Amino acid sequence: MTIPPADRPAFIRAHTAIASPPLLPELRLHLATEITPLWLATEAWLERTGLPPPFWAFAWAGGQALARHVLDRPETVRGRRVLDFATGSGLVALAAAKAGAASVTAAEIDPFALEALALNAALNGLAVEGRCADLIGRPLPGVDVLLAGDICYERPFAERAMAWFRSLSTAGTTVLLGDPGRSYLPDQGLEAVATYAVPTTRELEDRDVRETTVWRVAA
Repeated sequence: MTIPPADRPAFIRAHTAIASPPLLPELRLHLATEITPLWLATEAWLERTGLPPPFWAFAWAGGQALARHVLDRPETVRGRRVLDFATGSGLVALAAAKAGAASVTAAEIDPFALEALALNAALNGLAVEGRCADLIGRPLPGVDVLLAGDICYERPFAERAMAWFRSLSTAGTTVLLGDPGRSYLPDQGLEAVATYAVPTTRELEDRDVRETTVWRVAA
């Protein structure tokens, strides 16, 4: 079975619950929780339904820290054009919109994530433009700030993304990365700007709280 595009919003509503991430009581999202079918889903079930791994259904620690930083320091994005890269649930994009960004685009390669983004934006009364594309390596002349939460979990992807981030930073874009100490976070070329203790669950992480840093990517 494959879920047709027209059925995706109903599927997301039926398989998630509306909740606020621990670090972000200001926002509500359609999330997988202990009481929802997606939380209990197996790999075989996902394959039968034609659903890619539902990373968009969770508020990951890196995204939570980055979103909290944006809300705590709204001048980071206020009046600026923002791109949230690998948006997932749209959490960081929504925080940027709430903090007063002039415009917010949320990029993803998973169409389910963009459906979840649209539902979450409507839920919070915020305007975010979704874009289904792999942007790595492209120039971003219309972007002042790039935000990326929790993207250093797989080596080839992290290396591609970080090389692109550095080139964007060199071109004048502010690039901020939220990361809870993933394996492929570079050990140089980053400046720590904030640290947060993010409550997590043992179903997703190896501890109950992850110390998560917001980094500025150097040119």
